[in-house]
Amino acid sequence: MCGMTDEGQSAARQNGAASIAAAAESRRITFDVQHLHVWFGAHQVLTDICLQIPSQAVTAIIGPSGCGKSTFLRALNRMHDLAPGARVQGRVALFDLDLYSADIDATLVRRRVGLVFQKSNPFPTMSVAENVTAGLRLNGVRNKSVLQERLEKTLRMAALWDEVKDRLHANALSLSGGQQQRLCIARALAIEPEVLLMDEPASALDPLATAKIEELILELKKKFTIVIVTHNMQQASRISDFTAFFYLGKLVEFEHTKKLFTNPASPQTEAYVTGRFG
Repeated sequence: MCGMTDEGQSAARQNGAASIAAAAESRRITFDVQHLHVWFGAHQVLTDICLQIPSQAVTAIIGPSGCGKSTFLRALNRMHDLAPGARVQGRVALFDLDLYSADIDATLVRRRVGLVFQKSNPFPTMSVAENVTAGLRLNGVRNKSVLQERLEKTLRMAALWDEVKDRLHANALSLSGGQQQRLCIARALAIEPEVLLMDEPASALDPLATAKIEELILELKKKFTIVIVTHNMQQASRISDFTAFFYLGKLVEFEHTKKLFTNPASPQTEAYVTGRFG
């Protein structure tokens, strides 16, 4: 496995940051992450993460198991707050809003930043329609026409409407695995977030269902900022505009996806994307 000095990692990060910043001159930045550290109890999971995530693009987070990818994703919508002993230092700004300010309600953050988990998790006692509108109902929406409109809109956005329009009252678990995952994406979209986070959304799916999820992601990025954690290097290269490589809780390199995979600045990144470790 290739080693790398702290100075080398810093240079790779700076080169990537400069490249991203140049590309982002005409593109809005959704997340500005500065000197982020995350602990669970005494265990530090993330160390000094600094990067800016561009809007209306797909950013892939890659790295070996245990490197902090999912923790970083959850730090973007404060989902990790729910874990006992979680502690954060640094700044995570959604546009100009510091998500960790004392006066910010974490529940409101999660409404603006949706999260789709690795394993599809439809509510098992609810129908397809009830799953999609659950978040709206929880937020006090009771108007039937509004609920119906949002139901169809988000199922269409999730490329699922034509497959389930005659099964809206069937139990959500009657859907296939790929359909359940797209249902969970529709549920996340129903509350109209500004960002969609995805934690390995296709890792448990067959190739056909995976292809549908990837097509959906490419369509959704026209309206949303998407950040996806993936172990699949081919998937990252296919669907992402930018890629961040994490290792041992640190950001090694953040670059345009094509450059990171074909001409990485860091030897450690090259070793990972070419399969020499991980």
